[in-house]
Amino acid sequence: MGDTVTLSSDELQAAAKQHLWMHFTRMSSYNNGDIPVIVRGSGPYVYDDKGKRYLDGLAGLFVSMVGHGRTELAEAASKQASELAYFPLWSYAHPAAVQLASRLAELAPGDLNRVFFTTSGSEAVESAWKLAKAYFKRKGEPGRYKVLSREYAYHGTSMGALAVCGLSAIKHDFEPLPPGGIRVPNTNFYRAPEFVADNETKFGIWAADEIERAILREDAESVAAVFLEPVQNSGGCFTPPPGYFQRVREICDKYGVLLVSDEVICAFGRLGYYFGSERYGYVPDIITFAKGVTSGYSPLGGMIVRDELMEPFLQGNATFLHGITFAGHPVSSAVALANLDVFERDNLLGNVRANEDGFRSALDKLTDLPIVGNIRGAGYFYGIELVKDKNTKETFDDDESERLLRGFLSHALFDAGLVCRADDRGDPVIQLAPPLICTQEHFDEIEQILRSVLTEAWTKL
Repeated sequence: MGDTVTLSSDELQAAAKQHLWMHFTRMSSYNNGDIPVIVRGSGPYVYDDKGKRYLDGLAGLFVSMVGHGRTELAEAASKQASELAYFPLWSYAHPAAVQLASRLAELAPGDLNRVFFTTSGSEAVESAWKLAKAYFKRKGEPGRYKVLSREYAYHGTSMGALAVCGLSAIKHDFEPLPPGGIRVPNTNFYRAPEFVADNETKFGIWAADEIERAILREDAESVAAVFLEPVQNSGGCFTPPPGYFQRVREICDKYGVLLVSDEVICAFGRLGYYFGSERYGYVPDIITFAKGVTSGYSPLGGMIVRDELMEPFLQGNATFLHGITFAGHPVSSAVALANLDVFERDNLLGNVRANEDGFRSALDKLTDLPIVGNIRGAGYFYGIELVKDKNTKETFDDDESERLLRGFLSHALFDAGLVCRADDRGDPVIQLAPPLICTQEHFDEIEQILRSVLTEAWTKL
């Protein structure tokens, strides 16, 4: 007893079906079929327990920026664990967290110089909302607690983060949620209202101005923050129209509302920059991050905040009464430092910027397919919206979407050797976010697999 045992494929299947509860997974899907079991990875590829290879077109879950099998990251973890495996950041510090906080502050825009660590993106969003509430109470504005976010936006699964989410379907089982979550329009220009559908810049200003209108409807003195992703993930990679974030920044400054850039997905090279806010030319008050900071080699998240937000907690007995046991874990912090070393040594940001046009061009070839309505995104982050009629942009009804995405595409794409996401949180889309090491050969492979599977999908409708 206690010895590590290598299970056969059949034993893995039996154990998984008996004991494992997978996240965001319809478990009944595997009542009559095998659960995919991934056993190793190398570069942009992963391998299952039967030896089959798959191109990881989603970087795990928008996480594996530097690719799989990086021994230098594993070695950094081992070295740190042998020196100091764990110590909390509650009234203490350790070198790895100190060095990482300093490095992140140097990379962040503007005066975002304070780093509060968590272990995940949900915790980072939760922390940002709690900080906003606590900050305004310290500033003598205790009525500010509401937060604005966009329709279909996903911001995490903890109760506070879930209240920030713009996805109603994932909330019902857990209601009532903390009060204060308010929705505003997203930036899906493909589905823009008719009166602004002729000009993307005009659409962007309208969408930003809807944030101002929401602030005024709710009473500006009750609104604490606006949570926005640089490129909105859920719904299928909604990029910001020209001038959008600049207008949002103006609105937030006008009403004293904090602008939170939720970069759990968009930070660390996904858009060709360390932070997506840099790509789109705005300085937020808080940046939330996770996922790519360690490329998934160890769990870590956090928020980077402006100096001004820290000031009330630097006086007297003021304390931000919030903390997480494993936040800023020494091993995770050491892995993050090694991960950033890889970014610099291999010029991964430069690789994304040099090759993103090639990625887009490969995906654009798919527009000749009748099922492909719109391709959108930036950097190494794209969504393909699927439609029933390209001319009218008619989408699929719920039953059709169920048959298309879960009944066919999810399994067919994986069987064809591509890990990606077929999603209908909003209109049906396929999402792609490959590791930042990928080049044209990988984009061409993605296009060929998608072409074959989407062509077959159309025949099944």
